[in-house]
Formats: sequence, C-alpha cells, structure tokens
Amino acid sequence: MHHQLLSTPNLLLDQLDHFLLLAHIGSFVPATSVDIGPIDRIFTRIGSSDDLAGGRSTFMVEMTETANILNNASDKSLVLMDEIGRGTSTFDGLSLAWACATYLSKTLSSYTLFATHYFELTQLPETLKNVDNVHLTATEHGDKILFQHQVQPGPANQSYGLQVAQLAGVPKSVIKDAKQILTELERSSSSTPTKSIPAPEQVDLFSAPPPNSKAMESLADFNPDESTPRQALEYLYQLKSMLDS
Repeated sequence: MHHQLLSTPNLLLDQLDHFLLLAHIGSFVPATSVDIGPIDRIFTRIGSSDDLAGGRSTFMVEMTETANILNNASDKSLVLMDEIGRGTSTFDGLSLAWACATYLSKTLSSYTLFATHYFELTQLPETLKNVDNVHLTATEHGDKILFQHQVQPGPANQSYGLQVAQLAGVPKSVIKDAKQILTELERSSSSTPTKSIPAPEQVDLFSAPPPNSKAMESLADFNPDESTPRQALEYLYQLKSMLDS
C-alpha cells in the first residue's frame, strides 16, 4: 500500500487486524460484508519507539520485530507492516523494505498489507504476480490538501511531505526554503547524471580478521608426523610469534 504521509495507513492496518479478530471469535464486524478465510496468526510491525531499558534503538526494535515475522509467519498468516526501513539511510531502508516485501510474497505467501512511502516499491507488481498497489486518496486545493482516507487501486502519484509539515505548524520560512531545495534536487536528479563518488571502505565488525599469509604458508609446509614433540612445541611458539607480528 503506497501512501501519502498523513493518510493514516497505520489506522487502516489496525482496523483490519481488529476486524479479523472480531470475525474469528464470531463477533459483529462493522462492515457491509466480510469474507475471511482461515488465518493462523496475526503479525504486526506498526509504529516506532526505542527500547531504552534494553539499550535498543528504534531501528533495532523495528528489525527485531521484522525478523520475528519473517521467521514465524506462514501462508495462512496475516502480516501488517508499516514503513519498514525508515530508521536507517535511504538506500539501506529501501533495500530492506524491498527484500522483506519480496520474501513475504515469494517465500512465505502470507496475506500481507505492506504500507510504505518508497515510490520504488510500486514496481513490485511487475515482477511479483500476487502483489498489487493501492493508495489512499488526497485532493489538493491551492496550498492546502485534504486527505480523503479512501483506498484506491494503483500507486500514489506523489508525496505530500511539505504539506504535512505545513499542517503541523512548521514556520513558513522553513517551508519556503524546503520548496526551493526540493525544486533544485528534483531538477538536478532529473537533468544531471549523478557522478559516481567512491564510498569510503567500511569496516565489517563481524567479519573474521584477514589470515596471516606467512603463517598459513608455514603451517601448510609443516608435517607433524615427522616432528618430535619438542620440535612441534618450538614450531608452535614460532607460529605464535608470526601471528603476533
């Protein structure tokens, strides 16, 4: 579900899981008609908050909940996900959101509503046959915008970040500057090819240290069957010295 920034997709997701729960316990469902198949579990990844007591950032909480869904959902599960990947850089977040949506569709085949503001994800129906785009409607009138909260097929044609900021009370001077910056960014991205800037190499904190080539060559030439215990011990000290150097 591709949405504008104030169209309350999380409320729609919340309503859906409540409707489903009401239907499964035989209660009244506030809808004209309801046709729901068997559902084994409901998974949600909605909202954002950190875990101060546990020392986890907002993004870590988001990824932990996402991992739980991807590891436990089935083809009979209802999965509701809102704004996966927003807690990190744009490309990291987009990549994670894209991969998660693909996994839910191709590997798990779960019943999924995946709310996102990434326009790039609207390409998924081109490669995934069981994925469709829907959006929540909005109407612009001059500098004002009216969110109609109606679900329509297809992706949204634009985002409304500046309008939402204006509605929230951000100073007019800031909105004006933001519009100018947005215009320049859109012009530069559409007319000027982006120069390839080599990114600095990042240290992988979880990778093993590179092997010591001299120590490895020496170890390959060493034959323990032809060495006495004393020679083997001396070689062990020699190898340790090579690794420490």
